[in-house]
Amino acid sequence: MMKSLAIKLLSIVLISSFMFSCAKEDDGIYFDDNSTIIETPVTYSDIENEILTLVNDYRENIGLSTLTTLNIVSNVANGHTEYMIENGKVSHDNFSNRAETLMNNAKAKSVAENVAYGYSTAQGVLNGWLNSPDHKKIIEGSSYTHFGISTACNTKGRNYFTQIFIKK
Repeated sequence: MMKSLAIKLLSIVLISSFMFSCAKEDDGIYFDDNSTIIETPVTYSDIENEILTLVNDYRENIGLSTLTTLNIVSNVANGHTEYMIENGKVSHDNFSNRAETLMNNAKAKSVAENVAYGYSTAQGVLNGWLNSPDHKKIIEGSSYTHFGISTACNTKGRNYFTQIFIKK
């Protein structure tokens, strides 16, 4: 009986790992044979470019340095945006995994993220973040040096946003 139960549990674990394991393409990040990250090209949409510009304009206007866009950060953000769309909710789920990926592969010393849902304009999402003390604190983080963005629509045409900030 115990042997049968152990075999069933092992089978469930193996099947689950095959069913729920992520393909390399799922997060937009690829690794070579030495497990070093290879950045994939990013094509930024108009709204993404506008968000990046608006955040930098805002930072500059309050006396902070502008941030450099880093494709690896946007690729990691894209993986999370797709995750939120698949799950139908805005979240910071698995943030520690994203932070670890960026620490290991982008040499980030610290990582923070802002997420949002439903805004139809870049200015709208920025205003939403700036009206939230926690999100605003991240945008105004004086130690951040780089950032990335991902925006995608769900099947109902509603936008999901993930913006990640790192200090290198």
